[in-house]
Amino acid sequence: MQFGVFIFPTEYTIDVVDLARAAEDQGFESLWVPEHTHIPAERRSPWPGGAELPREYSHVLDPFLALTAAAAVTSQLRLGTGVCLLIERDPITTAKEVATLDHLSGGRFLFGIGGGWNLEEMGNHGTDPASRWKVMRERILAMKDIWTQDEASFQGDFVQFDRIWQWPKPIQQPHPPIVVGGNGPHTLRRVVDYGDEWMPIAGRADTTIAERVPELARLAEEAGRGPIPISIFGVRPDPRAIDEWATLGVARCIFGLPAAGTEEVMARLKHCAAAMKAIA
Repeated sequence: MQFGVFIFPTEYTIDVVDLARAAEDQGFESLWVPEHTHIPAERRSPWPGGAELPREYSHVLDPFLALTAAAAVTSQLRLGTGVCLLIERDPITTAKEVATLDHLSGGRFLFGIGGGWNLEEMGNHGTDPASRWKVMRERILAMKDIWTQDEASFQGDFVQFDRIWQWPKPIQQPHPPIVVGGNGPHTLRRVVDYGDEWMPIAGRADTTIAERVPELARLAEEAGRGPIPISIFGVRPDPRAIDEWATLGVARCIFGLPAAGTEEVMARLKHCAAAMKAIA
């Protein structure tokens, strides 16, 4: 099993560069950061994590710039978006950013994607919330074409472009792993359709992850695919909890770090590292 950590890097939290160095030194496999371009001041969408939206959601750094800074000071640590809101992004520009980060990091990028929960936020980017899953599918398929073809084109309902040239191509072939986040009714079909891995949030859905592991295996087999790796987001740094995930065949546990200063984050990082090493 691999172990990663997740944080909302902001202008008031620990420097992401310092965290990346420390995470690699402690033996973590990956560092994950989320994406929110903004938070609408008159938001009506409820936050799935509780009543009051934490401050860091409106302060989080751009994920690609944060991970590029982390890549520059590490050599082994993998770098993931958890998750990139592709429904709010231009696919051609994002394809370039993904390939560039994979190139600069020496092939260490993990492309976590999701459809998001903040309907007003995606609406400000021109995405109809009712269509966001179709939009996400077309955008990721179009990006795959850009990454894998010297001369790509795409004609869909939401993404259209004639023949284009774009380099660099990703170092990872055919492209960085597409890690599909979420645990909704249709998430697993999306994973099998265009994803490489599944990344649900621990304790965030009515249907338990354990109940869905066999479903994912069945859908993958029906599609002629092999086993699909599972990463669990927001795992408690408790060896017993980790052992339960390992029993399910989970490939990666990702611990959450607070959006706080250096002292608090480093203390939590050491606690997570101790849980990781207890399992190892």
